Amino acid sequence: MAPISDLCDQARTYLDRRQVEAIYRAYLLGAEAHRGQQRATGDPYITHPVEVARVLVGMRLDTESVIAGMLHDVMEDTSIGKERIARDFGKDVAHLVDGVTKLSQIEAASRDVVQAENYRKMLLAMTDDVRVMLVKLADRLHNMRTIDALPTDRRRRIARETLEIYAPIAIRLGLNHVKEELEDLGFRALYPNRYRVIQGELRRTRGNRKRAVKNVQTAIRRRLRQEGLAARVLGREKHIYSVYRKMRAKRLPLEQVLDVYGIRILVDSVDMCYRVLGSVHNLYKPRPGRFKDYIAIPKANGYQSLHTVLFGPRGLPIEVQIRSSEMHEIAESGIAAHVLYKDGNARNSVAHRRARTWMQEILEMQKTAGDPVEFIEHVKVDLFPDTVFVFTPAGEILELARGATPVDFAYAVHTDIGNTCEAARIDGRPASLRTPLATGQTVEIVTSRRARPDPTWINFVVTGKARANIRGYLKKLHRDEAIDLGRRLLDQALRREDLSLRKLPKGRRWDILEEFRLDNRDELFADIGLGKRAAGLVAKRLAVSARDPEATAKDANRANGRDMDEVPIFIAGTEGMVVNLGKCCRPIPGDRIVGYLSSGRGLVVHTGSCGNLPDLDSKHEGIDVDWAPEVERQFPVDIRVEAENRKGILATIASAISGLDVNIDAVGIVDRDGVNSQMAFTIEVSGRTHLAQVFRRLRAVPLVRRITRPA
Repeated sequence: MAPISDLCDQARTYLDRRQVEAIYRAYLLGAEAHRGQQRATGDPYITHPVEVARVLVGMRLDTESVIAGMLHDVMEDTSIGKERIARDFGKDVAHLVDGVTKLSQIEAASRDVVQAENYRKMLLAMTDDVRVMLVKLADRLHNMRTIDALPTDRRRRIARETLEIYAPIAIRLGLNHVKEELEDLGFRALYPNRYRVIQGELRRTRGNRKRAVKNVQTAIRRRLRQEGLAARVLGREKHIYSVYRKMRAKRLPLEQVLDVYGIRILVDSVDMCYRVLGSVHNLYKPRPGRFKDYIAIPKANGYQSLHTVLFGPRGLPIEVQIRSSEMHEIAESGIAAHVLYKDGNARNSVAHRRARTWMQEILEMQKTAGDPVEFIEHVKVDLFPDTVFVFTPAGEILELARGATPVDFAYAVHTDIGNTCEAARIDGRPASLRTPLATGQTVEIVTSRRARPDPTWINFVVTGKARANIRGYLKKLHRDEAIDLGRRLLDQALRREDLSLRKLPKGRRWDILEEFRLDNRDELFADIGLGKRAAGLVAKRLAVSARDPEATAKDANRANGRDMDEVPIFIAGTEGMVVNLGKCCRPIPGDRIVGYLSSGRGLVVHTGSCGNLPDLDSKHEGIDVDWAPEVERQFPVDIRVEAENRKGILATIASAISGLDVNIDAVGIVDRDGVNSQMAFTIEVSGRTHLAQVFRRLRAVPLVRRITRPA
């Protein structure tokens, strides 16, 4: 009973008597529910919920959060359900406990998918009520404090998960003290030898460096008193994982990490922060380029402070942080710095506004992500934001991850801006959409109603929101194209059965959907378009369903070959991702072409003479294809030119090609000796007629001996 008595005494410092009684009732319910259960440490299981509740009381959270911490495992590990919790402690507590509870009955192919689904559920519950995440972080913190009792492989897995997911979330919510403890505990469990070495070295060198910092503290206190500036001057020490991360990032030995110890100055107001900064800079010279104003431009989690690095005694760099007492409270406790659910004014705090913005972005990413694993990958991207600050043309500040491009900027402004982004201007000058942005730049996005997300964007965007929206758009586009192609393929296959989609009997037209376990026709068309189902087999099944038995028997006795008047699938090369032109033979309009369905890729088209054309069988269903009558695009094609090896011959041939307004995509020397030079070009033409013009122009070049198109 001693732990719960201590907890109740601690809660009484800011909660009233009835609220503390409710926490005690939750303890009694939890103790009864977990009776007979033990932790890996050998302790009764109820000790864990009590310690989780103690962490939440330490954050001075509201009663509902503390009760949820006390009961967070009962729905998962005992027979008590959500209804009982709601009846005894209210709907808010039941909602919080449900949000923290893991999904124990997910049917998934791998453990990664199960974990990702758990994260997804928890993060989405957090967007509705951030207290879900605060309870979960308290749960993870106590689990990490007792992790030594677990087997090595499980201990390492949980530690890695803590460093990759939970500590970054704590940073994003501004819970600095929770973040630091999670990181140190995770580091110790994942790399125990590295932890011990760094810990030992810090102890060994602590005396000398700490003494130097203490002398600077004394000098700063004296100067501030002389100038009549009221402030508290405190020492600050980097935690072990932060030291390790700096050593790894900058490839430094421990003795060269000079900012292990620093100084923190707390004042009463924003104005006083800047006055103290001026006084400190008069006392010690600041290091150029090391000043950061997080008061004017707060971090993503609402953190505000002035950071500067001074040349201390003997040139030792001393980092100084200057902030108000309120900023310090938020820096340490973040969104938990106020009881947000009782104090309406707290919702206007910087930390709370930033957290709500991030949670809104999580919701948007969830809408566009295809599966839980992809969703978590997008969230991870946003959990490590080494940031840059850029401006909109209207002067608004946007915070983006370092390495962000104009495309990331466009999606940060609005999803529609990103989806219709065509070009960008940085500081008034045209710039590539791939250009990494730098702090202080003004970015303007040029949009067009005809513009669409480019699949290549996914290779250079860095923000989770941009990735999620681009992938979501391309998946929808891919599906729409697959549906259109599948509809055309099925209609073509039905012609072999003397049918068409319009001729199918209305009453029994789509009876086969239930047989194929599909919800609608679009799913069937998409499967056909992506090569997952053979159009011919689906057509025959539809024919059986549509005809009477006598007609079906007659059809079965027919030859299985193609009808002479069968209409091919016409392609224009603009169909997108479900029609793939073979890169080995690069077919162009005018070539005889052959198509086949490849599962997941859709329709693959080669020239009829291509050596890479597979044997067409049940695995690769042959499709009758032909070029559309009017094709309005340029196609890449490979050509080889053999000429006398003379100085300037490559430039002469390239000039002859470009003289026909033909774009050259690639050029290279295949073979060269003292007499001949063989060059390979990839050029863009509209078809065989256009290519013939290029050949005629090249034959007119005196030194050219032979022109071929590789088969």
